[in-house]
Amino acid sequence: MRELRDRGIDLDPPPPGQHRHGDETHASDHAHPHVHSGPGEPPVVGIVGAGAVGTALGVALARAGWPVGAVASRDAARRERFRSLVPGARGFAEATALLDEVELVILAVPDDVIPSLASQLRMYSGQAMIHTSGALGAEALAPAMAAGTQVGAFHPLVAFADTELAVVALHGATVAIEGDDQLADLLAGMAEALGAQAVRLAPGTKAAYHAAAVLAAGGFIALLDAIAELGRVAGLDEAGSLAIYGRLAEQTLANARALGIAQALTGPMTRGDVGTLERHLATLREHAPASLALYAAAAEREIAIAEGRGALAPQAAAAMRASLARPD
Repeated sequence: MRELRDRGIDLDPPPPGQHRHGDETHASDHAHPHVHSGPGEPPVVGIVGAGAVGTALGVALARAGWPVGAVASRDAARRERFRSLVPGARGFAEATALLDEVELVILAVPDDVIPSLASQLRMYSGQAMIHTSGALGAEALAPAMAAGTQVGAFHPLVAFADTELAVVALHGATVAIEGDDQLADLLAGMAEALGAQAVRLAPGTKAAYHAAAVLAAGGFIALLDAIAELGRVAGLDEAGSLAIYGRLAEQTLANARALGIAQALTGPMTRGDVGTLERHLATLREHAPASLALYAAAAEREIAIAEGRGALAPQAAAAMRASLARPD
């Protein structure tokens, strides 16, 4: 029985619209009685989700002096790992149990889960809830609202592949925030505590912002994977390709920062070198067909950039596009 209670499972749930504190039952929209941070202190945080994002945020916040009071995850191993990294955090299997322990709820769960999870939760007056999605707006949390509550979003532009690396990467990172002015000020302060910089996006732009982020992270990894595939044709292993072409990528990024994106473009597309393009396409078809579509899409974009800056004559651009359009 005690184990079930520790997991957040209520064997005697209160009636709908009410909430129990010990032996007493109250209306669900009453002010939260359990935890209150002092004046000028950060709120007690609870994190729903003990995956890569939730765990890294929990560790980073705790190290920054923000109290992390609880974590909720149905994965017992992840929940216990979180608690081992964030001493003092209580662990629950269900998110509903976490609401009793915290003032600021962070939903660090997959985007598709957020709306349905929010519909299962009901905040107390004085609480706030945010999610870490880069694509969804704060309105996805509206079902969890009650009188005197707030919702928002907090999306760190960080690749959460490893907990410690992500915690380090938060320093200097950008965090997109949403919320009314009061909550936005709190979230900006939270970002600052992590060493990050908060930005507020214009309404309706979050999907475009997130798509760009996916290209910069996952899209770049897909590009590196294609580069490594071609490197294997040339006799290089993955480490060799990263050592050789990674340096070139870093130099290209530095050029783009210094000169602008269009002026940093180099290579056969800027010269109208149709022969080189056709040799590339031939070897891709023979040795790396899975990377052909990616190369062709990038080449189309490069041709357009070269045309736009006046480096490529219309006739040369047309010849290159014709080569890309030929099936073999």
